[in-house]
Amino acid sequence: MRHPLRRDYTAQFYRRNHILYWISMSMSVCTITLNFGITWLMQQMLDTVSRVQGALSLASLGMLTAGILLLIVLFKQIDYWTTPRFIQRAMVQYKDYAFGRLTKKNPAAFRRERVADYLSGFSNDLHTVETDYLRAQFEIVVNLITLAGATLMMLWYSPVMAVIAVGFCALPVVAAIFTGNKLEEAEKLVSSKNAGFLAALKDALGGFPVMKSFQAETEIARIVGQGSRQAEEAKCRRNKLHTLLDMIGAVAAVIAQLGTFLAGCALSLSNDAITPGKLVAFLDLTGLFIMGVRALPVLLAKRGAALGLIDKLAATLEEHTEDHGLALDGPLHQEIRLSHLSFAYDPERPVLQDISCSFEMGKSYAIVGASGSGKSTLLTLLAGCDRYEGSIRFDAQELRDISSKSLCDAISVIQQNVFVFNASIRDNITMFKEFPNAQVDEAIRLSGLPALIAEKGEHYLCGENGCNLSGGEKQRISIARSLLRNAQILLADEATAALDAETAYQVSDAILNLSGMTRIVVTHALDQALLRRYDAILAMKSGRIVESGSFDELMKRKGYFYSLYTVSQ
Repeated sequence: MRHPLRRDYTAQFYRRNHILYWISMSMSVCTITLNFGITWLMQQMLDTVSRVQGALSLASLGMLTAGILLLIVLFKQIDYWTTPRFIQRAMVQYKDYAFGRLTKKNPAAFRRERVADYLSGFSNDLHTVETDYLRAQFEIVVNLITLAGATLMMLWYSPVMAVIAVGFCALPVVAAIFTGNKLEEAEKLVSSKNAGFLAALKDALGGFPVMKSFQAETEIARIVGQGSRQAEEAKCRRNKLHTLLDMIGAVAAVIAQLGTFLAGCALSLSNDAITPGKLVAFLDLTGLFIMGVRALPVLLAKRGAALGLIDKLAATLEEHTEDHGLALDGPLHQEIRLSHLSFAYDPERPVLQDISCSFEMGKSYAIVGASGSGKSTLLTLLAGCDRYEGSIRFDAQELRDISSKSLCDAISVIQQNVFVFNASIRDNITMFKEFPNAQVDEAIRLSGLPALIAEKGEHYLCGENGCNLSGGEKQRISIARSLLRNAQILLADEATAALDAETAYQVSDAILNLSGMTRIVVTHALDQALLRRYDAILAMKSGRIVESGSFDELMKRKGYFYSLYTVSQ
């Protein structure tokens, strides 16, 4: 189905690119037009050799031949400079626009989507769009002109022969067009199955250590192999359609050329108007006509399939992009209040149940509990998920009514698995934005990064997802980012779970040292010295907050938190 914003996406190919487009198209048209001049020149040469009355002289034929060759070289040289530049600019603008639309996605909704769909849309699908839509449009125009020009020249030479030649090609053309209509559906299936394969491959690469640890190579290979087979089966079905279209075109070529030549021979024997030169010219024109007949239905079918992929990407990108919420009414001064908050991924299995609590601005809170108690889910809701029951209020404003942009301005999140870009340490701290040096240096100091900067320098390349850094170093970079953003609220989800004890302590200490920021920290590390520094500790069990208070208060009660702490020692 045609996406309503298809024109907006295809328009990116031609934005500030019209001059190159029209020069490239003109060169294609001029080059194919010269083919008809070559056909006419061949007819004149044969008639000259056959001593047909009125034929051109050898000198004239030589001059015309030289002129056509010079024009071909000129047109091809211009095309050499313009067409690749047009394609380059078109694809860059299209990808920039598509990625720009991706950045407009609602963060909470994006977390529920398959990343593999985007990987497919920006890789294999883009190759198809470039080949079967962008480049093919020149071929489509060339083949249309070829069909029209060949028909006109055949009519000029002999209307009767022209009708015979076109008639031989009519049925194969209809059959090819009918078959070509199925190609769009086949191309979309290839895209879908390829996205599934990419998803399985991404999981396998991301979970490689787990796979090796549990010796699950055979099982994971089976899952990846199944995705690969399904993708290749879809490609096979698509390729069969391509082969069928080519077969129809080949049959059309044989029928039309042999049939036209036989008809021409019969007319030549009975009519002196059909000279040997004209008969050979007809054979050449029939070949050109068949070239268009064979190529045009396939090109149109592929173009439709490529447009279908553009529609598919547009549908994926345009979903969940609207931000209907309102901006926060200035800085938060009071609290984040949760009232009867409940949440479930599966309605039959609630994750959070009837939670009511508050987080005062500027204070620090630790959330503790056994695995599966709902700690991380609670932070996910605070970060902007809107699929919950009950109420989450930032001062007086309900979370559902706050725009995602305003929420992102107010909240910074540190997760257990920090993502670090393949850029310098400084760029990963500043997230490629400009900040005063003094402000960056202060964030580096407070986050505990001076030793790393002194050792490697702030322009040290971090590697893909920070592969050149330790876990603690990446976490400190994440803290420095939060400081630079100057967000009011910091959510830290098991930020030290993968770190050694000493590094974990240093990271937690850095978070607690942050002033003027509301810190809500999910932690499994029950260190007495650190826990005493939190303004309050919330203990969760089975999706509920069963206890809250300071460390000393909870230890005196000897309840659930006391048990957790005692077992952990």
